[in-house]
Amino acid sequence: MSSPDLYSAVAPFPERFNLCDYFLDRNLREGRGAKVALRCGDRTATYAQVSERAKRVAAALRRAGVRPEERVLIVLPDLPEFAEAWFGVLRAGGVFAMVNPLLHTEQYAEYLAYTKARVVITHTDVLPAIGPAIRSARLPTQAFVVGSDAGGFAPWEDVLAAESPDSALAELEPTGPDDLAGWLFTSGSTGLPKACVHTHGDFAYNTETYALRVAGYRESDVCLSVPKLFFGYATGTNLMFPFRVGATVVLFPGRATADELFDQIARHRPTFLTSVPTMINNMLRSPRIAGADLSSLRVCLSAGEALPARLYEEWKARTNVEILDGIGSAEMFHIYISNYPGDVKLGSLGRIVPGYEAQIVDPEGRPVAEGEPGRLRIRGGSTALCYWADKEKSRETFQGEWCTTADVFRRDAQGYYTYEGRDDDLLKVSGIWVSPLEIENVLLAHPAVAEVCVVGREDEEQLVKPFALVVLQPGWKGDDATANELKAHVKSRLAPYKYPRWFEWRDALPKNDRGKVARKVLKAELASRPG
Repeated sequence: MSSPDLYSAVAPFPERFNLCDYFLDRNLREGRGAKVALRCGDRTATYAQVSERAKRVAAALRRAGVRPEERVLIVLPDLPEFAEAWFGVLRAGGVFAMVNPLLHTEQYAEYLAYTKARVVITHTDVLPAIGPAIRSARLPTQAFVVGSDAGGFAPWEDVLAAESPDSALAELEPTGPDDLAGWLFTSGSTGLPKACVHTHGDFAYNTETYALRVAGYRESDVCLSVPKLFFGYATGTNLMFPFRVGATVVLFPGRATADELFDQIARHRPTFLTSVPTMINNMLRSPRIAGADLSSLRVCLSAGEALPARLYEEWKARTNVEILDGIGSAEMFHIYISNYPGDVKLGSLGRIVPGYEAQIVDPEGRPVAEGEPGRLRIRGGSTALCYWADKEKSRETFQGEWCTTADVFRRDAQGYYTYEGRDDDLLKVSGIWVSPLEIENVLLAHPAVAEVCVVGREDEEQLVKPFALVVLQPGWKGDDATANELKAHVKSRLAPYKYPRWFEWRDALPKNDRGKVARKVLKAELASRPG
């Protein structure tokens, strides 16, 4: 359906528009300078303090030669310095590119070559991996290092102390909404992820639509995230969106585990939790869940992978808090289809976010009939300009206002969208397309199954059939009896041809750096096996 007034969901941004001002400085004008913006362990930082240090960062970047629209590579754990760096880059008119601080030297070398970053902002703990990549980079690169040992590079505190927040170098770059602001990397399971190029207006558009009109961020919120800030999902939900309304953000640099989440909730009493299905499951399976006080929570978000109905029901029964499951992408910056507060439809990803329009199309790009599966096309005011340095892939994905995804969906008569999987993950079994997610959700409803990934494997007749890799709950044995019970369970709930022909028992399933099950890794592993 056409929406001629689609973009009227957001008032036009002014000719001079910079995200540092939109997210950060506005809080000072609105009287929140003394309010705590960031908490990290025993550390706190007010909005005024973050703003003052972002000005120093902007001055330091300009002094280092960073010009408007040049990339700055941020490779930091979740610390207050991440926010200082992120806002400082924008203030200087630069373009942020954020990378996981747990990668290897070879990967950092690839990112440096791809981004051509003049400055890297990183941390002492990352230096053993990133230091050699910086020193051997083809283009000269400076590094600002947060932490106790700068390893011969520029110490963060010294860099900031050398600058004045009132100097000309610290002034806000007079960018506009269509100027470049940031690169968001796809989750690329093979090779170097592609960078989706976004403008200042892209990030603000989704904030005005999804964050304010669906998720419902409030000034009184205290926000906590399972995903880390380098991941666009968390950059939105645990930095941009809270800052837009003057809320408080809780950060922690370590790995997100169920124990860590329980500790953070007990200490900081968050109201807004950004999570993923794997962590929701881990928390519910933890022995600490029975005694945990989760009463501070009012909103829980989930994205990144399918949320099984069983997990939603268990979480809701335990916390009385809805999970707003949704889907977004680096190509669109953030969530564009979501369940709404008070309107959660189990098994679906909800309805379209205001300011966006979706179509479900066949391989030739023609809209399919209601209820039929097809690839999702999406448009709205946050569509990326392109994939950097990949013209062919950009043409495949971006057609004018539209972004054609690789995600397969169905839409029902009420406008709710159900995710079927990626188009290259679907299985053709007995001549009929089968969604691995459908089988996985049925298996997850069985008490034996903690985690599962279903992929396709050829049988002796070279016909594709479902193959289930399963992590069992404690007390269950990975044997033929359990496999037969799970087969019967699936057959009783789905068409008979959909049941897994094989089961493989695993202690854990591989995850990518976003915390999702690495389906392509498992598919490649099975494909490499003889026979």
